Amino acid sequence: MGVFQQVHDLLIEDQVIQVHVPAGVATDDQIHMVHDWDFVARFSNGTLSEAEMRRIGFGEVTRHPDLIERTKAEVAGTLLTAELALQHGLACNTAGGTHHAFPSFGSGFCILNDLAVTAEVLLHRKAVDRVLILDLDVHQGDGTAFIFQDRKDVFTLSMHAANNFPARKQKSTLDVPLPDGMKDDDYLRTVAEVVSGVLQDFRPDLVLYDAGVDPHADDKLGRLKLTDNGLMRREMQVLDSVMAAGIPIAGNIGGGYHPDLTVLARRHCLLHRAAAQMFLDHKL
Repeated sequence: MGVFQQVHDLLIEDQVIQVHVPAGVATDDQIHMVHDWDFVARFSNGTLSEAEMRRIGFGEVTRHPDLIERTKAEVAGTLLTAELALQHGLACNTAGGTHHAFPSFGSGFCILNDLAVTAEVLLHRKAVDRVLILDLDVHQGDGTAFIFQDRKDVFTLSMHAANNFPARKQKSTLDVPLPDGMKDDDYLRTVAEVVSGVLQDFRPDLVLYDAGVDPHADDKLGRLKLTDNGLMRREMQVLDSVMAAGIPIAGNIGGGYHPDLTVLARRHCLLHRAAAQMFLDHKL
């Protein structure tokens, strides 16, 4: 969890961001728009089973009150990021993107699906009519895909390494499986083609962007070969294309796995550095 604090501290040190903090953690009513009551109760009470904790991947710490509060705060942060994006056109989270969480269980280091809860809350409020969840994490957003299967008001787009976790994929509205070893230029060309087509055809009112940095070549759980420059170009490209279409976008940092947390934090900060440039370019 230390990487999130480093992301925050680096961005403050470099004067990249203006900080907004949620008033509190996500409420049970908000969480229950996606997640089963029994699962949420057992997570909140610290009584998940050993098997459930193994599936999540955090072990015994999953039952600790600090992680329980932090997980609910992360959902609130993602919702606040989306609200700010609707107000200003662009906002970015210093966490978020827990796309492997299903309604009744957590998986792959994800407990509550912040992207799904945010989409449901905003749809329920009628703040938006259509939401695009743009998932460029190297792993398929299987939990999000499952939650919104057959929905017409939420488009789930997952571009991921074909031969990576999860072994059993779900069906997104659009899946773009990528071959092992794909490098910057081919990857960015694919992103440009796919995203522009979906924006034109679906015409979302909001994009929730999972900007996982695990497509990087030295990520220990990725299978692609992007460079830092390639990731920065991706962020600039995605943010610019969505904003040029007049659509608000809320960025979340998503996955990333590197033994040096400072290296990883700097990589996650590319999203915010690109966003800061977009604020200038689009005169927000």
